Amino acid sequence: MHEERLDSHSVHCPYCSMPFDLPLDLSQGSHQTWEDCPFCCAPIQVRIDVSPMDGELESLMLGRDDEVL
Repeated sequence: MHEERLDSHSVHCPYCSMPFDLPLDLSQGSHQTWEDCPFCCAPIQVRIDVSPMDGELESLMLGRDDEVL
């Protein structure tokens, strides 16, 4: 993980709807990962789409563990 590429985004848990800041490592390019909600501890799917041209965030999707992203 490269500290200079960490971007924080405000999101809401798809389970409990609580807002929290999610740090994203855009240096990895487009990828999927899992994060636990800091409030209800539920597993959240995170899909990060990064532009191959400029390395900027194109889209960010969060879903429950039984959803297909």
